[in-house]
Amino acid sequence: MSGTDRRMLAKSQAEGTEEGAGPAVILVEPQLGENIGTVARAMLNHGLTDLRLVNPRDGWPNEKAVSASAGATLVLDQARVYESTKDAIADLQKVYATTARPRYMVKTVLTAREAATEMRAHAQVGRGVGILFGPERTGLVNDDIALADTIITIPLNPGFSSLNLAQCVLLVAHEWFQAGYEGPERQLYTGNSRPATKEELVNLFEHLELELDATGFYTSEEKRPSMVRNIRNMLQRAHMTEQEVRTLHGVIKALVGLKEKRK
Repeated sequence: MSGTDRRMLAKSQAEGTEEGAGPAVILVEPQLGENIGTVARAMLNHGLTDLRLVNPRDGWPNEKAVSASAGATLVLDQARVYESTKDAIADLQKVYATTARPRYMVKTVLTAREAATEMRAHAQVGRGVGILFGPERTGLVNDDIALADTIITIPLNPGFSSLNLAQCVLLVAHEWFQAGYEGPERQLYTGNSRPATKEELVNLFEHLELELDATGFYTSEEKRPSMVRNIRNMLQRAHMTEQEVRTLHGVIKALVGLKEKRK
């Protein structure tokens, strides 16, 4: 990839990502370049760009990381390398350490979800925040955890709680992203149409009921009101668009026309 191409890709990746937003992701002695690449991918999925590497085993930069990143070059190109954990966190005010094992230290332990809310609060008042992730095989050592303010744990199946490095970063990053998400929790995509108005729906109901009356569908006048309500409620649950309402009008007309032809 040429230098121009890399700059264009980085610009595209940066769109919608606030410069310097979110906590720093600090990988302590990561072993495989592929794992660093997949971590970068997980980070950029959630708008995180500050990647710090403490003594990566296979050196840096690493072409295998680029290949595994699925194009998350913005994160890799600005990744910083440090000789020690204390150097990597020197400019931060709040540091969290991820670990699944009890360390018998007097520290607050939060779920990733609760930690994300707390990290958002720190970031909003300008505090630098970082999250420590340990080596793939061993996790963080106690001396690294002692430098952190808080421990993050991820609730998992106690019978099988194994995560790889990128999965762990992804879960924590996702909670961070969700904690600041302001979009709708639920949406109805209606394509080129629009949601039907109540007037349009009532017209459809009345059209259907008229034809059902003509066919003798309502065999009991006593039960007719409740049957009408049930059918209306059933159709309401479909959340129809204006186009779908018109289609159903056409279906009813076609069925009535077919019946007349058969007569």
